[in-house]
Amino acid sequence: MRENNENRNREIFEEYSVPRALAELALPMIFGQLIILIYNLADTFYIGRANNPLMVAGVALILPVFNISISVANLFGIGGGTLISRLLGVGKFSRAEKVSSFSFYMSGAGAAFFSCVMGLFMNQILRILGASDDTLIYARQYTFCVIVLGAVPTILSMTLSNLLRSTGFARQAGFGVMMGGILNIILDPIFMFVILPPGLETMGAGIATMLSNVAACVYFLVTLHKLGNSSNLSVSIFACSPERGEIKSIFFVGVPAAISVFLFDMAYIVIDKLAAGYGDIPLAAIGIVLKAERLPLCVGIGICQGMMPLAAYNYSAKNFSRMREVVRFSRLAGIVIGIFSVIFYETFAPYIMRIFIADSETVRIGTNFLRVRAIATPFMFLCFHPVNFFQAVGSGGRALFLGVARWAFFNIPMLFILNAIFGMYGIVWTQSIADIMTVILSAYVYAKFLRTHVMQAAELS
Repeated sequence: MRENNENRNREIFEEYSVPRALAELALPMIFGQLIILIYNLADTFYIGRANNPLMVAGVALILPVFNISISVANLFGIGGGTLISRLLGVGKFSRAEKVSSFSFYMSGAGAAFFSCVMGLFMNQILRILGASDDTLIYARQYTFCVIVLGAVPTILSMTLSNLLRSTGFARQAGFGVMMGGILNIILDPIFMFVILPPGLETMGAGIATMLSNVAACVYFLVTLHKLGNSSNLSVSIFACSPERGEIKSIFFVGVPAAISVFLFDMAYIVIDKLAAGYGDIPLAAIGIVLKAERLPLCVGIGICQGMMPLAAYNYSAKNFSRMREVVRFSRLAGIVIGIFSVIFYETFAPYIMRIFIADSETVRIGTNFLRVRAIATPFMFLCFHPVNFFQAVGSGGRALFLGVARWAFFNIPMLFILNAIFGMYGIVWTQSIADIMTVILSAYVYAKFLRTHVMQAAELS
């Protein structure tokens, strides 16, 4: 079985054409990302059917908390997953198993700690996030189910998905993500409107989300058991013994991945706070735009998720020409998607806004906002693509630098500056301007990395 998997890895990572290899690893992740987007929108849609805006507001407060779950999963899923791909590139299969076991148990421990903190300090945390006396009860219902009860299976599911993808099992990883999302869409109305009485709709949505993540986690564990040694992954406690350098490598890449999610979250919080100063209609419009623009970004994230194990494996194997071809082709694919997205949003912006709301003034303002924000789509991809590449090759310092530069140096300060100068439209234009600056910086850092690191490594080999 292990020999078969070695041959399979060699085919995908070394022998398939780059477009075919990228499609093999990226398409399942793209579908998974799209399902996640759909079920996130479905939660809001179903809760909105209760005709209680306080419920919608209560659930919306949980997004920053849920993103902490993603940060924990990125810490060990991306940190461990990219290291596993690099270990496979040099044939260290037993070391990959030890790293996967360590990542799994550390992810579970982090999730359990996060769950306990939320359980003990739920009211205080929700108050800090802006919960009022009217929305606190609904925020508590959703948080208790999704975070307090559901943090462990949620974070483990995301971690296991990353680990499976790192060894080339992208189809299994993508199916698990899709299965959880589809199950959530099915269970939402059942728990919200059939099983639980009126007034507990947010709890019903929370239970549905929690059970869906439990099911996805069970699926991933069963899949690993069925794959056995052929996956080069392990969740055995007895295999949880990576070397000190491997532990450092996990955190060196995982911490920047976690910080990037946190800074992304902070930028969206700033946008909401600034937009709230212009009244309810502009705030509602920008809120819808931030959701509507997620479609091409999900595709771009899926492309990067497919690129990462390919880049990591070939970098470790010192096949630098194939690594650079992977980077070039994935970058081109993302740019093409971005350009088509700009055309799509510029053409259909008013129709997209009407899907979410019928109010004419909100549609009018949101249409203008969406058309401006859409211009940034190709540049957004070109910002997180190099960050994912540096995570893949273990260059966590460069990934952290670019992630911090994008959000903390360019985006967030520019939100305040352009808002002060141009008002609401300054907020909307910030993404394009900040991302163009980040793309220029990223191109310089990537070119310097190739000159000073890859070429030297190629000469030594």
